[in-house]
Amino acid sequence: MSLPRPSSDRTAVVTGASSGIGAEIARELSRRGHHVTLVARSEDRLRALAGELAEQPAYAGASVMPCDLGDRAARAALADTLLAGERTVEVLVNNAGLSTLGPVAASDPEAEMGMVEVDVVAVVDLCSRLLPGMVDRGRGAVLNVASTAAFQPLPGQAGYGAGKAFVLSYTQSLAGELRGTGVTATTLCPGPVHTGFGERAGFSKEDAEAALPPVMWVSAQQVALDAVKGLDRGRLVVIPGRANRVAAAFAQVTPRSLLLPVLVKNHPGLR
Repeated sequence: MSLPRPSSDRTAVVTGASSGIGAEIARELSRRGHHVTLVARSEDRLRALAGELAEQPAYAGASVMPCDLGDRAARAALADTLLAGERTVEVLVNNAGLSTLGPVAASDPEAEMGMVEVDVVAVVDLCSRLLPGMVDRGRGAVLNVASTAAFQPLPGQAGYGAGKAFVLSYTQSLAGELRGTGVTATTLCPGPVHTGFGERAGFSKEDAEAALPPVMWVSAQQVALDAVKGLDRGRLVVIPGRANRVAAAFAQVTPRSLLLPVLVKNHPGLR
């Protein structure tokens, strides 16, 4: 098994743990007896989740570490605290992410750079800082959350789609580098999930549901379960939902000249 066994002197770090997929992954790891370190901007939500986890039969503890992962100094301080802590980081889940919406020609440069900082730079930063300890100990698991958007262009969310393509490529490269070290790297590529993510990006639940068929939607709970199972099995890529796996494969082989007009027509950010 690739997921390190739970122990009182070990922790699993989950970023973006205040809601959605991140919170569900934290719940699933806690159910398996892992101590979890919850990271997000909202301290109140993290404390509420930590309190909920304390009611689980296999509860092994939860630490709350509020952090704005878009702030490089705050991110470095977070890593320093983790490395100096009494528990070694055995599992790293880079789940935190956000998206902008609309054409690049009408975008806010600061918002675009902020998105790249969280979706891309923070992933590289935390992996670079926390992986050396895992490799030295000969055990560990990294789960980087991308999206099925990683397999295709995403006009209307160009920076987000490109960022997720980076995360997929980066994590696959990590997996190759880590072979034989006892450390694994897995990419989670969910399709559409009702987590409030789209609403925060700027489009409504109704618009999202109209753009994507019901068969593609997977619950956050199922995504988390598939993610942790895939991480435990040392899977290279996890795509929850058969329809999403088919769509991802189709997107990779479809000529862009045919795919792009369809994507532009259906994206709510370009209407």
